[in-house]
Amino acid sequence: MSSSIRISDETKQKLEARKREGESFDDLLDRLARTEKDVEKMGGWLDEDEAEGLEDHVAEKREELNESFEDRKARVDDRS
Repeated sequence: MSSSIRISDETKQKLEARKREGESFDDLLDRLARTEKDVEKMGGWLDEDEAEGLEDHVAEKREELNESFEDRKARVDDRS
C-alpha cells in the first residue's frame, strides 16, 4: 500500500540529512518513529537475570574506573 504525505522543503532537508546511506524515506521514518518498547523488543538477547548481571558488572567496572581515576589524580596532586 502506498500513500503520500506533505512536508515542507525545510522538513524534507532535515530528514534527508538524517538518512543513512541506502536508506529510503520509509525506512528513515520507521527508524525515527520507534519507541523505547520497540527497541526493547528488538533487543531480546538478555533475559531478566542476565540483564541484572550485566547491570551489576557495569556498575562494578564503573566503580573500578572511578577508583583508578581517583588514584591517578591523587598521584598527580602529590607531585604538584
